[in-house]
Amino acid sequence: MSDSKGKLIIISGPSGVGKGAIINELFKDKSLNLAYSVSYTTRQPRNYEIPEINYFFVTKEEFLKRVKENDFLEYTNFIDNYYGTSKSYVEQLQKDGYNVILEIEADGASQVIKNYPDKAHCFSIFIMPPSFEVLEQRIRLRASESKEIIEARLNKAKEEFELQSQYDYVVVNDILQDAVTEIQEIIRKNINK
Repeated sequence: MSDSKGKLIIISGPSGVGKGAIINELFKDKSLNLAYSVSYTTRQPRNYEIPEINYFFVTKEEFLKRVKENDFLEYTNFIDNYYGTSKSYVEQLQKDGYNVILEIEADGASQVIKNYPDKAHCFSIFIMPPSFEVLEQRIRLRASESKEIIEARLNKAKEEFELQSQYDYVVVNDILQDAVTEIQEIIRKNINK
């Protein structure tokens, strides 16, 4: 690495595209020196999620207090829940030399891409499904949400597809290991600049 400060790696894409599976594989590669930016949310944890590992689960009041204190690098309201990234948390990880993975939805990614002050230490990757039909099947197979929320996620995905041109890289997740390999190469290229 050309300096000791880590990079901010934005990974975004529609719900159900496999961001979590890709990130889990990336973390197996210790040479990338990755840390995960744990986001704040007001939504309820899914049964497999672990507080302070997957998200900092907080009340709406606590979240809005942090907004007032300007503690978020980005935040958004998605399907009646708030999601946000703590500025101080990310900056500390970078100062510690980690390349920080920021997994966020497209609206939040847009805010970070537009407003992140340190462009030399930030790049973005948009994950696409092989087709909308494949994405729909993945979301429905999760069976963790109501029909209304599934429809909202699918409608949101159509909107997000239109935003892919604002990202530095677009990767199609058809075969998981192929997508992981492509992203590993992108990260290596950027952290060695």
